[in-house]
Amino acid sequence: MTSVETVVENRNANRTELSWPVSLWLPEANRFFNGRTVNVAKGGVYLSLPMSAPVRPGHIVEINFPRTSGLAEKKGQYARIKSGKVLRVQRESITNDATIGVAVQFA
Repeated sequence: MTSVETVVENRNANRTELSWPVSLWLPEANRFFNGRTVNVAKGGVYLSLPMSAPVRPGHIVEINFPRTSGLAEKKGQYARIKSGKVLRVQRESITNDATIGVAVQFA
């Protein structure tokens, strides 16, 4: 007898692979953690953060997306800050550099 596993896709928007530096504010730790985006979509982002980040599903976080000088001049700000809720944390390293994966849904 074989087992069939079904994966349900809950995303409403397409994701774009993008590696961009970010900093995540985690109020529970009272500090920022520097990381990178793995992919982004209109409704959320998947991040690569240091394994030491004590982030858990349910945490409300703020993500600082820095802008280049040219974009900052055009938009009037040097960063875009988005709030969101942590949906999932993948504690197994997503790469070979001691990082974790964190899925955040924008508020």
